[in-house]
Amino acid sequence: MPFEVIPAIDLLGGRCVRLAQGDYERATVYSDDPAEVAASFAAAGIARLHVVDLDGARDGAARNTHAVASIVAATGSLPVQVGGGLRDLDTVTRVLDQGVERAILGTAALRDPDLVRAAAARHPGRVAVGVDARAGRVAVSGWLETSDVRVADVARLFEDAGVAALIYTDIARDGMLTGPDLEGTAALAEAVSIPVIASGGVGSLDDVRGAAAHYARGVAGVIVGRALYTGDVVLSDALEVAACS
Repeated sequence: MPFEVIPAIDLLGGRCVRLAQGDYERATVYSDDPAEVAASFAAAGIARLHVVDLDGARDGAARNTHAVASIVAATGSLPVQVGGGLRDLDTVTRVLDQGVERAILGTAALRDPDLVRAAAARHPGRVAVGVDARAGRVAVSGWLETSDVRVADVARLFEDAGVAALIYTDIARDGMLTGPDLEGTAALAEAVSIPVIASGGVGSLDDVRGAAAHYARGVAGVIVGRALYTGDVVLSDALEVAACS
């Protein structure tokens, strides 16, 4: 697939927020109407939207279902990928039946890899794996717990599972505008045959260019969050970079 710039909407209590380094106590609210934000991104001509149910990630069950439904309705046929609190096959199926294009499994990827395989088999091409890490170790439960498992070891579990993509986030960079871990993302992409999407820390157009420069190494896209809300990255400029990659 072509390189994608993917705007992010994080949901907390039904509002559009951004966390700093995954800390729920450091949430900045950017909008009380996530659907309106999603519609504005869609109007810019994006290829995909990334949505995270932060309450669901923390609690272990989907919480912002109404907000997700409103986002899907507001964006029409735009592919939307959603993660957070998807811990069983019925929930995954329900989210996809809601009109979401991809379900992202994160905590389940570490704790219940068989669930990921079952979900990917039932919904071919519609399941992605979120691999979030601190210092190279996978974090789960809304990033509140850090395991002893290395990122690449989890990723390799799903080489033959049929997952659509891996989304790699360096938590220490997330929401900090300090630049993503591009070398770590590219190294992960080279270690597996699954397309890898960079996430966490994008703070400038140069970061988008840097991610696109690793396209040949298997980096399929980059998720941009806080920088779009602060104006550090202009979406139209980022999409132009993607188009030229």
